Amino acid sequence: MYILRSLAALAAAAWPLLVGAQALEKSQVHIAVGGKASLYYLPLTIAEQLGYFKDEGLSVDISDFAGGSQALRAVVGGSADVVSGAYEHTLNMQPKGQYLQCFVQQGRAPQIAIGLATARAKTYKSPRDLKGLKVGVSAPGSSTHMIVNYFISRDGLKPSDISVVGVGLGATAIAALKSGQIDAVSNTDPVMTKLEQDGDVKIIADTRTLKGTEQVLGGPMPAGCLYAPVDFIKKNPTTVQALTNAIVRADKWIHAASAQDVLRTVPESYLLGDKALYLFSFNKVKEAISTDGTISDVGAKTALRVIPSFNPEVKASEIKLGLTYTNEFVKRANAKYK
Repeated sequence: MYILRSLAALAAAAWPLLVGAQALEKSQVHIAVGGKASLYYLPLTIAEQLGYFKDEGLSVDISDFAGGSQALRAVVGGSADVVSGAYEHTLNMQPKGQYLQCFVQQGRAPQIAIGLATARAKTYKSPRDLKGLKVGVSAPGSSTHMIVNYFISRDGLKPSDISVVGVGLGATAIAALKSGQIDAVSNTDPVMTKLEQDGDVKIIADTRTLKGTEQVLGGPMPAGCLYAPVDFIKKNPTTVQALTNAIVRADKWIHAASAQDVLRTVPESYLLGDKALYLFSFNKVKEAISTDGTISDVGAKTALRVIPSFNPEVKASEIKLGLTYTNEFVKRANAKYK
């Protein structure tokens, strides 16, 4: 009888562990990202490097593409489950019948700057002066492209008034500007800070800070987030919660960490061979990184105003904004990781 009672007690003690192990609908998750080394996606890298995904019982495979639009195509095509990418893609895809939803935020400002080659900057007066120029973006259709389109639309230009060139989000972007392949560049840090410090560009639009985002876009705007098809989120809520928990932990860690902590955590290859540059870049964009993963209602409305101004396919009155983001998972993650 004693042995039976002991076995029963052991079974009862093991039951919560078994439930936890079985709770994830999908323990192996494929995330697509465009330009993982960029500070724009720092929370994703921190969650990976510090083992936060593993802590949640997840085995995460991350595929890195040249830009966010390519990462988007991976999910739409079914080769990835989740995108670590820009929130505005959830708006852009609705008119195409693709319902994507952001469920945790990594950036609360786009962290993108537009720089004009120094030689051309001498005569620059307004966005209209970009007409006919070759502008480098991470990839056509990506967030870096979106910022350029909105910036020139404020001065009456159309997307077709410039020539867009995909240059990636790292050393290839720097080389393209320095070699004269492009006349201007829209990119993230540390690329833009490197070009600034080397005297290669003059910054003409900057969303790397909250104040700069207000000036360029007229309000706050969600940036990097994890998003997925609405059907995936409905079918895999526990898995989505685990992903959210990891990113929220990373967001919080970043804001509690020093620049040196970050430097020690990210892969050496992310530093572009210049630790001081990376430190400087991080300090510049730190405030643009989400503090707790929450997607701002006001920010979503800013995106709904900005995107239709240059993308006629997106009609604000027809967009179901509530389907583009949810804070349901973020609330639970913040309750767990206070």
